[in-house]
Amino acid sequence: MEKDIIEAKAGALDRSKLVFKTSIVGIVVNVLLVGFKALVGLASNSIAIILDAVNNLSDAMSSVITIVGMKLAGKPANKKHPMGYGRIEYLTSAIISVIILYAGATSLESSIKHIIKPETADYSKTTLIIVAVAVVVKLLLGLYVKKQGDKVNSDALVASGKDALFDSVISLSTLVAAGVYLIWGVSLEAYLGVIISVIIIKSGFEMLGETLSKILGERVDPELSKQIKDAVCSFDEVKGAYDLTMNNYGPDSYLASIHIEVPDTLTAADIDRLTRQIQAKILADFNIYITGVGIYSVNTTDDEIRQIQNTVDGIILSHENVIQIHGFYVDKANKMISVDFVLSFDETSPDAVYADIAKRIGEAYPDYSLNLAMDTDISD
Repeated sequence: MEKDIIEAKAGALDRSKLVFKTSIVGIVVNVLLVGFKALVGLASNSIAIILDAVNNLSDAMSSVITIVGMKLAGKPANKKHPMGYGRIEYLTSAIISVIILYAGATSLESSIKHIIKPETADYSKTTLIIVAVAVVVKLLLGLYVKKQGDKVNSDALVASGKDALFDSVISLSTLVAAGVYLIWGVSLEAYLGVIISVIIIKSGFEMLGETLSKILGERVDPELSKQIKDAVCSFDEVKGAYDLTMNNYGPDSYLASIHIEVPDTLTAADIDRLTRQIQAKILADFNIYITGVGIYSVNTTDDEIRQIQNTVDGIILSHENVIQIHGFYVDKANKMISVDFVLSFDETSPDAVYADIAKRIGEAYPDYSLNLAMDTDISD
């Protein structure tokens, strides 16, 4: 297990290097574009090109913020923050989203002003060539940054890449406006600016919403949940895996817990060995730390208990929004029936369902006390 931890730390270091390298590329390219576009925009009196330069400046700022966020997120855990600082990357993504929103809002304001008070741009061949080159550069940069962000699961890089792609669209629209003006003498710059600004604002809200959703805590990805449970159930002693809970402390940084069903014939030593093996496998296969493995004991030798289980399952499953039953166990010596069930979020009256199930099981087995748990539908 120690080897897996070392490999996980090495992977985190490689990820930081890639984020840093990608961000530096973004800063250099954007600063160069800011200089070129600002000069061209002022020389040609083109509001679209000047706004394009401002957007490139915001991209450079985004890359700087990404680097700062990554460095802060990489700080070692301490007593105050024992889980580390990985979630700072989500705050970084939120800041970049706000920058995108601000850039879109200022572009919208400037475009509206130029609709009210039109100014004619002076397009030269040199201007158009520079803008065309900028389109290609920003398109390639955006694709590169977004690809690297997807590769290392960095929301901040993905957001910066999307911003760069939007900038390439802005530059392209400038070329379209120039072509329309040169051919028909109609200036569309300001109107195109309004349309593009609205698209940018919409994208900013969407990116901000995605980031805030992750900060709040999202449901475990269904495919990942299935893969983890399948890996846990690959051990012969495990008869079922349930209640997978994953807490996110930054991109690719999870602490998790899970419950497993095992035969009631296993000893404490058997269970200790098994849980350690499960922890090592999940860390090696998914780079996820399983902090706790809960145990459900399964009755294996009593036919009467199997009949009780069939009756209890039938009562619980009579409610259409029950999606899973697990953890069933009967303690005949102490006259106790234990069972957990998962209720869908579609159920509008969970307390009524719980009360009905408890009442009917109690009536079926009045000599038994009940340990009935209604679990939240936290993972598939």
